Amino acid sequence: MTQAQPRIGVFGGAFDPPHVAHVALARVALAQLALDELRIFPTGEAWHKSRRLSAATHRLAMARLAFEGLDRVHVDAREIERVGPTYTVDTLRALQADHPGTLLFLILGEDQARALPTWREWQEILGLAIICVAARHSAVDHVDELNSFSGFVGGATGRFQRLTLEPMDVGSTRIRALTAASDVIAPLVPESVARYISHHHLYQNP
Repeated sequence: MTQAQPRIGVFGGAFDPPHVAHVALARVALAQLALDELRIFPTGEAWHKSRRLSAATHRLAMARLAFEGLDRVHVDAREIERVGPTYTVDTLRALQADHPGTLLFLILGEDQARALPTWREWQEILGLAIICVAARHSAVDHVDELNSFSGFVGGATGRFQRLTLEPMDVGSTRIRALTAASDVIAPLVPESVARYISHHHLYQNP
């Protein structure tokens, strides 16, 4: 009997802070993609962010707290430890080198998927991983559009898949604003993350 290829999910982000929608997406990815493992990658030096991120040590610690209750999920610090800007293509190459023969699934929000052609060596990303787009209003049409685009640029068609996720009105920008205003954030982030933010006085007005 031929053994199936191992399946590893790749979920990156600033996680500044991680919130309940991030955790929900991780659960959906594990279930819908039948992953053997999901790797969480807090961003190091983000080339595409206009604002300064919180200290990497805090974002890494919060990510570990947010995802600690999920089986088959591992928070990977390599992007934070990497010197210089963080590029997804480098992370995917490193994973392929560490786990030859593994099928990689890159998990993105729809906005990230639309911006993919602006990423460094994005054509190679299409060859390294299947791009899994978290569904929103136009997700079905958009994934079909991306698959057509993938074929047009020379990538294999079918490299984009849809992840079905219930809409959640949660975002890190909103959470930072609520914290700065001394408002309640507990429903929007895991309790352990809320305690960490409070203990370390993160996102407070200067």
